[in-house]
Amino acid sequence: MSQGASYAAAGVDIEAGDRAVELMKEWVAKATRPEVVGGLGGFAGLFDATALTSYRRPLLATSTDGIGTKVAIAQKLGKHDTIGFDLVGMVVDDLVVCGAEPLFMTDYICTGKVVPETIAQIVKGIAEACVEAGTALVGGETAEHPGLLEPDEYDVAGAATGVVEADEVLGAERVRAGDVVVAMASSGLHSNGYSLVRHVFFERAKWTLDRVVPELGTTLGEVLLTPTRVYAKHCLELIQELNGGDDKPMHAMSHVTGGGFAANLARVIPDGLSVRIDRSTWTPAPIFGLVGLLGDVALPELEKTLNMGAGMVAVLEPAAADAAIQALAARDIPAWVCGEVTATPGGTVALEGSYAK
Repeated sequence: MSQGASYAAAGVDIEAGDRAVELMKEWVAKATRPEVVGGLGGFAGLFDATALTSYRRPLLATSTDGIGTKVAIAQKLGKHDTIGFDLVGMVVDDLVVCGAEPLFMTDYICTGKVVPETIAQIVKGIAEACVEAGTALVGGETAEHPGLLEPDEYDVAGAATGVVEADEVLGAERVRAGDVVVAMASSGLHSNGYSLVRHVFFERAKWTLDRVVPELGTTLGEVLLTPTRVYAKHCLELIQELNGGDDKPMHAMSHVTGGGFAANLARVIPDGLSVRIDRSTWTPAPIFGLVGLLGDVALPELEKTLNMGAGMVAVLEPAAADAAIQALAARDIPAWVCGEVTATPGGTVALEGSYAK
């Protein structure tokens, strides 16, 4: 007599999922805020909104994103505790550019087969990044998709909610001719352009992740898996320091992700103005040049795909630039004036000159 069908026989292991939840609990417990109500395991994460009553006109901001094909690098290396920084960075740093404080976040992990230890390591990284961002991790979901994903494959996504006073929202309407552009250094590739990067290194150059690359000073895999720098808490503090008084010299911010430096900065530049960026004000890390060299990738293609060493940008009054750069340096974020806003109509961002060697 044949055995009846079951969820387990179809490839879904409920017990493994429960074990993963138990393993991740200690990490999620660290990523909290006083407003979090209840613990892990409920159908929904609860967040006490009483604090919002102190706002004159609170606007909720929300953002969602994933990590992209960088997860393939983590899977090949068997190292899963850093990509959480990529996820959190991609989500919360989209919120802070309008001046919003990221309040809470949820994550979603889908995999071909739940390996509790792997899931726990992914969540560990997410939780640690949430702590760095000052954001609570209030819940998430782990789904097993046999047949859709291979047993050792997974993908990760997340969403976050933040809040900002309506009259303190940063954006294009605040930007003025004569403003300067301050770039903040990235930690590397962050989490964008990995389809191009993987094509160049693995398909064209035939390099392996364990290859020691003199220009990089370490293995290719270590550089490709470098976690995304999470700017949110530092940028929020910078906004509060500069705009906390009557003067509001911080006008806009831009998170440099897919589309590159120019396209993302253009999103916060009004049509009546434009921006000139001087490439000679910084030197991109060697990984960017290697992608271009080994893949024969033209500079315009590189610049519209990768961050080229600048992961976050601020647009502010010239008189506040030095204070902003010093405040960021105190938070271990190298920053520099890289350009200026001009009165030229068009809302465009032009990169001029050559990168410093």
